Amino acid sequence: MYRLVPLITSVSRRLLWRRGGCPGVPPPLNPLPGLTWVSAAGKKDLVDLPVLDEDELEEQFVRGSGPGGQATNKTSNCVVLKHVPTGIVVKCHQTRSVEINRKRARGIMREKLDVAYKGELSELLVKKKESVHKKQEKKKKAHENLERKRLFKEALVTESTHE
Repeated sequence: MYRLVPLITSVSRRLLWRRGGCPGVPPPLNPLPGLTWVSAAGKKDLVDLPVLDEDELEEQFVRGSGPGGQATNKTSNCVVLKHVPTGIVVKCHQTRSVEINRKRARGIMREKLDVAYKGELSELLVKKKESVHKKQEKKKKAHENLERKRLFKEALVTESTHE
C-alpha cells in the first residue's frame, strides 16, 4: 500500500512527496526521477519580482562585521551588490558562505527593485500592509474582549453589592 508522505529536504527546503515513508528516515538528498516538487510557502511565492541583469550589477566582497570573532574579521565573505542604473546597494553577511550570501543578496536586490519600480503596487508592500492590518485587527479584538470581561466583572460586583 502506498501513501504520500511530505518530506522536507535539508538542501533545498522544499516539500518533496514520495511513496511510503517511515518515521525517522531522512529524506533523499538527490531528487529521484518521477517525483513532483511543490514549492514551500513564503517569499518564493512572489512570481512578479524583476529579473536581475548581471551586466547592471557591481559585486564586491568585503570583510563582514559583528559577532563571530576571527571567522568574521579575517574573511571577505560579506557581499555588497550595487544596481548601477538605480544606485540601490545591498549588503549581505547572513552566513559564512560566500555563495549563500551572493544568492541572498540577489534575492534582496530583486525585492528592493520591485519596490523601487512598482512603488505602492509592489507585491511585497501589499502583503506587508495586509499582515499589518491583520495584526491590528487581532489586537483590536483582544482589546475588545478585555473590555467586555472588565465590564462583566464590574456588573457582577455591583450585582453582588445590591443583594
